[in-house]
Parts: sequence; structure tokens; C-alpha cells
Amino acid sequence: MINFNGDLLDLNNITLTKNNRAFKYGDGIFETIKVLNNNVIFWEDHYFRLMSSMRMLRMKIPMSFTLEFLEKEILKTVEVQDFKTASRVRLNIYRKDGGMYTPSDNRIDYLIEVSPIKNQVKDTYTIDLYKDFYNYSGLLSTVKSNNRMLNVLASIFADENDLDNAVLLNENKGVVEATNGNIFIIKDNKIKTPALSQGCIKGVIRGKIIEIIMKSKVFELEETTISPFEIQKADEVFITNAIIGIRTVTNYRKKVFSTEIGTKLSNSLNVSQMLNK
Repeated sequence: MINFNGDLLDLNNITLTKNNRAFKYGDGIFETIKVLNNNVIFWEDHYFRLMSSMRMLRMKIPMSFTLEFLEKEILKTVEVQDFKTASRVRLNIYRKDGGMYTPSDNRIDYLIEVSPIKNQVKDTYTIDLYKDFYNYSGLLSTVKSNNRMLNVLASIFADENDLDNAVLLNENKGVVEATNGNIFIIKDNKIKTPALSQGCIKGVIRGKIIEIIMKSKVFELEETTISPFEIQKADEVFITNAIIGIRTVTNYRKKVFSTEIGTKLSNSLNVSQMLNK
């Protein structure tokens, strides 16, 4: 079942017209959200990022789009599925049909779909750089828009080269993020992650990890420019997103990384998730 503008519909009853703006122009945004045991994880952070993105893209936000309303719609959609424990929710918002580049209507439609989270335990996790195309820096790149062509191509590159993930670069050849999440590198007692000005998504889990590190008396956090050379020299590397939390990286080219600190941060994040009720 899919939730389309508040109505629960069978998958076969969902019809998108040829004028759908998300399809024709990528004129839409989305949030990927984790639900555990009927608890929407870090929902407030997702909600405020969503509202910020809608305002940036000049979408008309319905008066009904409160924190409580959308959480209720998400849980309503989760409850009718056959799986209950761990769910991946995609909340997609796009402008109503009409217009060409210039919309004829700034009101929105929303669609909520749910799928089970499959635990994929893997001892090794290998990454490399994707250099065919760049993720251009700037504020618009921090928005989770429907235009994910670069991520698609980088994922194909990773698959064709027996990699688990690929690292995106910006036009200045600085590290931006992985295909499916933010990236952090650790060297000695310093933990670095690309600044938002580099073009990375303003990830919810990125924010939570930054909060955890900032409270630490052991590590120093820096949001900055990162060169690919620094990945090679790092002690540890990890990737974050709303579904996996933290995924420690074990291999980059000929470099083998430790995973000790990333694992400890993952444990701290799991505690935060359990307290998020």
C-alpha cells in the first residue's frame, strides 16, 4: 500500500500523469526515514529539513503539514504493511501537474512508500572515487531533490568495479559525499567531514554524529574542504545515512582502515535512536 495525499492505495491503483513534474523536471524532494517499532527515528530533524527544502524551492506548504500530521501519515502507512519491526519510509513531495519549466501551480502532492529494512552484514566495505562527473557545490546541492542522476551513475560505476560505494567530488575536486550518505574521515584525534558549502546533503545522521563528536573530549571536529589524498592518509573512514546509521569503510584502493572509532560512534548513535521516542 502507498499513501497518496492521505489515501492508502494499492500499488496498482497509483497513476502518475505524463505531466507529473517530478518525472518531467525532477521538481520534487524526498526524505528517507527509518521507523523502528512504530517510532519515527529523528523525525523532528527530518521534518524541519523538509520544511526548509520546501521553502527554498518555493513550494506552497499546506497549513495541514504539521509535525504531528505527517508523523501520523507515516505511521498510518507503516501499520498496513506486513512488516512491523524496521521500515524504510520514503516521503516524496512534488509540485502539482502543470506548466513547463515555470510551474502553473506551486501547491504540492505527497506520496509515502514503505519497504522493509534488510540487514546486510558484510565484513569488508570498499570505496573509490567517482571522477566522470562532478557534484557542483552550492546551497541547492544540500537539498534532497529528485534529481539523483549523478548518484545513479556513481552507483553503476561502483557495481561495475566490484565496489560497495563511490565517493563524489565537486568541481574543485574536493570530496563531497558517498553515493548514499555523508562521509567522515578520522586522522589521529581529528574527525573531518565536508562542509555544506562543498555541496554535500545536509544529512540528518550527519548532524547527529556532529553533535556526538562535539560532546567528546577526545576528538576535534572540522567541517571543511577534504582532498581525495586525505582519504588515503586517514586512519578511519565511515559513511552515514538515515537507514544504516554508520557504515565503517575497510578498504580504499590499497589502504586498509581500522574501524574501532567508527564502531564506537555507531554504538553512541544507536543509543540516541533508542532515546528518540
